[in-house]
Amino acid sequence: MKHNILLKTNILVCLVVFLGFLATAVLSCQMNYSASVKNIEQVSELTSEGIYYQLTTLFAKPVNISLTMANDSLLRRALLEESSNLNNPEYEAVLTKYLKAYHDQTQYDSVFLVSAASQRYYNYAGLDRVLSPENPENDWYYAMATSDQEYAMNVDNDEVKGKNNEITVFVNCKITDDQGQLLGIVGVGLQIDSLQTLIQSYEDQYQVQAFLINSAGDIEISSHYTGYERMNLFSLYPYQDEVQKQILSWQSGDASNPFWVKNPQESQGQDYVISRYIPQLQWHLFVRQDTGELLRSLQRQLWQSALIITAIILFILYIITRVIRTFNLQIIELTQSVEQEKRSTFEKATEELFDNIYELDITHNCPADAETQKYFESLGAPAGTPYDQALKVVAEKQIKAEFRQGYVDTFTPANVIRAYENGQDTLTYEFMISTGGDYFWMRITARIIQQEKDQSLHMLTYRQNIDAEKRQEKRLQALAQTDEMTHLLTKSATRRHIEQKLQTCPDQQFAFFIFDIDTFKEANDRYGHVFGDTVIEAFAAALCSQFRQDDIIGRIGGDEFAVFYPITGPAAVEDKAKALSKALNKTHTALGCTWMMSASIGIALAPQDGCNFETLYKSADAALYQTKKHGKNSYSFFKAVPHEHDSSKD
Repeated sequence: MKHNILLKTNILVCLVVFLGFLATAVLSCQMNYSASVKNIEQVSELTSEGIYYQLTTLFAKPVNISLTMANDSLLRRALLEESSNLNNPEYEAVLTKYLKAYHDQTQYDSVFLVSAASQRYYNYAGLDRVLSPENPENDWYYAMATSDQEYAMNVDNDEVKGKNNEITVFVNCKITDDQGQLLGIVGVGLQIDSLQTLIQSYEDQYQVQAFLINSAGDIEISSHYTGYERMNLFSLYPYQDEVQKQILSWQSGDASNPFWVKNPQESQGQDYVISRYIPQLQWHLFVRQDTGELLRSLQRQLWQSALIITAIILFILYIITRVIRTFNLQIIELTQSVEQEKRSTFEKATEELFDNIYELDITHNCPADAETQKYFESLGAPAGTPYDQALKVVAEKQIKAEFRQGYVDTFTPANVIRAYENGQDTLTYEFMISTGGDYFWMRITARIIQQEKDQSLHMLTYRQNIDAEKRQEKRLQALAQTDEMTHLLTKSATRRHIEQKLQTCPDQQFAFFIFDIDTFKEANDRYGHVFGDTVIEAFAAALCSQFRQDDIIGRIGGDEFAVFYPITGPAAVEDKAKALSKALNKTHTALGCTWMMSASIGIALAPQDGCNFETLYKSADAALYQTKKHGKNSYSFFKAVPHEHDSSKD
């Protein structure tokens, strides 16, 4: 009887243990799958962001360099004069020198210019070839020439002599005249090897596939393909038409478009894909990670668990009491080990991209781990301080004053909860912070997740130092709108500043001056271009000395300048014009040469002579023509002949 009771007890306990083990194994697999899915989403999105920011930083400079060349009035003037210099070696040498200067400065693999009139292809080594529509290798040029885009990018082989047809990413920019007619196409090229290496490093590190594709789905750059080979992404991964449309129609450059889709190549598993548009490249970044291997791994774990359960049950028949107690401890340790391993894997992947990671319990308004609590305490927040109060302490102690309120408003618990309820799982804020020294730029990316065990909201914050990125961005912006020789505004930057001033101050009166250095070509021809450059620099310095720091001063041509400033009335402008003619009429000495410098001036007034840049420019240019017609070294008002005056008589 006792043996029967023991046998029944053993069988009952074994059955309970078996069922418990089986349930635990199934639940563990489900938890691992759920945790792995979240890990896939988070790592894939962080990978997408990392590639996105690296590419935008990498291509910002070549795009700006190409646009700067396309807006260079000297290059535009050279193309207009090409027809009369087709057999002039000096003309070709000038273009070669111009392109070589950019090549030496930027070290890009290609710096080129194509004339729309002659179809000549120049590079920094000289005239390379003449394009023809019959050659399919030249399709890029004719497609760009007929498009509406200001600039575009394409992947092609570099046909320049000595380049061995290396696959290169080209940035192509149009050069147009004042009427918008095409004069040529200029740009730079970067060999694609480094880009493929960048993408391959992310794929190897995070087990994803990443592609840069165009609006048709063709692969422009990936670790194994380039746009030169004409491979379509959807030939590799035949997603349904709705999925393809969802990937290619995403046009927001500020956010990614992540979603799950059925794996087209496997009966089980899904792909987690992220589509992100890069406006600077006019391409889509596509990142993919599938769960096929994950499912197979979980199935193997399930079979292994079944075998272990069988062995444990046989062992329990002998030492049931001890095994039950030991097994309970093992279950606890196993669960903790799995959770810790999952967390360590995620933190290791993210810490390689970010400086610091902190976790907050938003629902309970408190730090979620000891490291976060220690960080708050290091800034003077006592232990037990609610998170929303500690947030204000951080803002007060470390963050620059003008960013404090935005920082608090973004990450306050109420805003985090509201964002999550609206379907937003990411918050980002950029600000300036100090950790004891000078302020520097920091970006916080916060991920909002809901804990499965208690449904509480947690927020993981990733801190990334972006000071170098911000400084580079500011430097590129300054280079894009500043003339390199005179440090004045370029023509396009001058136009933007004037249009902005006219829009923000519609009731203010303004004067618009155009200055043209008299007989400047004679100075270049007599003493050389180096001396001519010193004339332009001296003229710019003299011009700046006559105006205030807030006045808009720009170099809008080779020897043509513009000034735009507020006035109280036409009489004051007359006095200013007299003073300018006198100040700019001076002897210039440099490099052992002496030349008499003077300027012709055309003046238009706003709003009577125009309410926008184009009208004011035409009016002032017409007045400048009148000045030159009457002998130069003087000034004229638009449609105001009585005001014409020769400053040389004062």
